[in-house]
Amino acid sequence: MEDADAVINLGGRSVNCRYTEANRIAVKESRTKTTALLGRAIRQSAHPPRLWMNASTATIYRHIYDRPMDEETGEIGGNEPDAPDTRKIALRSAMVMSPDRGGVFDALLRLVRFGLGGTAASGRQFISWIHDADFLSAIEFLIARDRLEGCVNLSSPNPVSNREFMRTLRGVWGTRIGLPAAKWMLEVGAIFLRTETELVLKSRRVIPGRLINAGFQFRFPDWPAAAQDLVARWRARDST
Repeated sequence: MEDADAVINLGGRSVNCRYTEANRIAVKESRTKTTALLGRAIRQSAHPPRLWMNASTATIYRHIYDRPMDEETGEIGGNEPDAPDTRKIALRSAMVMSPDRGGVFDALLRLVRFGLGGTAASGRQFISWIHDADFLSAIEFLIARDRLEGCVNLSSPNPVSNREFMRTLRGVWGTRIGLPAAKWMLEVGAIFLRTETELVLKSRRVIPGRLINAGFQFRFPDWPAAAQDLVARWRARDST
């Protein structure tokens, strides 16, 4: 880490699991321990990195429908370890949409492909998301802005409801069929898939206030255009 321009920690066990006691501990410690170890290494460096960016999550903001949550109105946090000579940014990231296998977009598109991509429960819950190209551009943007530090939301400026999100994805894929799922159906399915319904039922209405105020330009600020690009790339990947 000596003389590094930036250290970026994206470590953390996936939350796509059943919230057993063991899994809760693993999810927490995979984040807190890596952060603590990095903080110790940075403090002990003779020439510490100029910037430390640490993965966090936009789910720190509470379940909400009626108004968006930015860095000023939502719960604010930061990196706990003291590293006084290093600029620190806590990345409050929404779900990153990319066409890669095993990602969240791949899982959602699989539902659509099999006719299961309908509204989940009421469909009112907001989905906060960010296109992978904008995620990477935002990282580069933050590295280049020496005065930006603290919590930064990495999310599209336009979160959408679950109903709108899935309807758009079905339309881009080219299918009208999308069986809706009641809450009890999601609970049963989550048991078999060894995951939790919170991942689809919690309303996350996050906006990137600090990025917007700093002048960041999103390539994909709206879900329809982002979905078009992601589906096209998914199809190109799957054909190779």
